[in-house]
Amino acid sequence: MKLLLIQGANLNSLGRREGNTYDSTTAEALDALLRRHATDWGYELEIFYTNIEGEAVNKVYASVEQGVDGILSNPAGFTYNAYSLRDCLKYVAPPYVELHLTNIDERNIPSALSSAAVGVVHGFGINSYFIALEAMLRHLKHERYQDH
Repeated sequence: MKLLLIQGANLNSLGRREGNTYDSTTAEALDALLRRHATDWGYELEIFYTNIEGEAVNKVYASVEQGVDGILSNPAGFTYNAYSLRDCLKYVAPPYVELHLTNIDERNIPSALSSAAVGVVHGFGINSYFIALEAMLRHLKHERYQDH
């Protein structure tokens, strides 16, 4: 099983910004944890960072062509108005799970992308990634049983 994780605008500076709001784990440390999770759970994970919405859209299209099974994203700065990415995820892509480190509802931040998602995980810090990954894996496994 192959998954794509899109790390949205400003996440490349994770661990170095707004320490009271976001976890102190750096992007590099998070990537290592996520890759270990993929190895332990037996799936492929590609992690893609971008600060440009159009690059994210292009990555989704390319990944679909390459047979990706599911897409996850912490849209970060794209949360507010990435309607092109939302449309791409909604109409072209395989299942999409959105995740956020913080509770965006508590912060009164509506997501432009969540309507494209099969589910949204937020508010658990770094654990949001692992919860979202495991939810995606369960969702994909359930879909396979539905096909038979």
